[in-house]
Amino acid sequence: MQRIIFHIDMDAFFPSIEQREHPEYRNMPVIVGADPKKGRGVVSSPSYEARKFGIKSGMPISKAWKLCPQAMYLPVNFRLYEKVSSRIINILRKYAEKFEQVSIDECYLDVSKKVKGFEEAKELAFSIKKEILEKEVLTCSIGIAPNKLVAKIASDFQKPDGLTLVKPEEVKNFISPLPVDKIPGIGRKTKRALEEMKIKTIGELAKTNVSLLTENFGKIGIYFHLAANGIDESEVEEEYEVKSIGREHTFEKDTEDVNLIHRTLEELAGEVYEEVKASNYMFKTVTIKVRYEDFETHTHAKTLNFFTDMLGEMVKIGKELLEPFLYSERRIRLIGIRVSKLSEMKVTKLRV
Repeated sequence: MQRIIFHIDMDAFFPSIEQREHPEYRNMPVIVGADPKKGRGVVSSPSYEARKFGIKSGMPISKAWKLCPQAMYLPVNFRLYEKVSSRIINILRKYAEKFEQVSIDECYLDVSKKVKGFEEAKELAFSIKKEILEKEVLTCSIGIAPNKLVAKIASDFQKPDGLTLVKPEEVKNFISPLPVDKIPGIGRKTKRALEEMKIKTIGELAKTNVSLLTENFGKIGIYFHLAANGIDESEVEEEYEVKSIGREHTFEKDTEDVNLIHRTLEELAGEVYEEVKASNYMFKTVTIKVRYEDFETHTHAKTLNFFTDMLGEMVKIGKELLEPFLYSERRIRLIGIRVSKLSEMKVTKLRV
């Protein structure tokens, strides 16, 4: 049976919610993140109007201020965003045979048994977009493809408010011209390393001998090769394995010291990494836990499209997930990091 997978990604989720809640902010640059007057911290999410000034997620807030001092700077209201996300998830579940949420603003739907083909899937996607817009006054971008990997790449193709359909026979032609960092898991460092090997596009990566990739990148080179050829057999999975490895730390004094919190997260991630390596595991999901001084507790998770055993990847995702919690004007009592969706490190698991 031909699989039909949706990747749904909300457009500039945090600032879009703020613009919805405050009509006076619409059509103006909105930056959700740290307070620029304090001079520390980063941009959590910029609106599309702010992105025209070169503002990006993760950018130091001081740099964002220099680029766009006229923007509306707002603190992260994570409680509100979680409520909106929960309502959107309830809308999406009814459309899918299988559903997988990977972050607060993105998810996968397997609609293979819900539609008769890709054209019908496209109509279903329009229905989803219409319902979210009518009920939540928010837009999303949807990628439709025969697997999760290509669907995710497709959802980013025509943002915002996009819909991109990639049929099985179109996969190679669609992904081949794209830069290699469109593949999930290929960041700036890997992109530079590939460029040094004269590999700039996904098509060039697809033609590269897999042994050369594993020689330079280890086991994940196999994933790069499969992904560049549009191959991804991972399932849309609602239920995750209970098995996980994690660490938590309660601070002696409740703190808002970002440097201390980051150092602690790095130390916890290091301990988790040692256990992951000792157990010969790779992981797919990273979850962080934050408890504020008033004991209000949040968790936030991200699931990758590939298995990894890289400490750097764990720390990077952990800090990314932690970021919205750091500038809420409340001190933090406890943080934790956990990896799950574990798999024994066997090359055969990565083969088609």
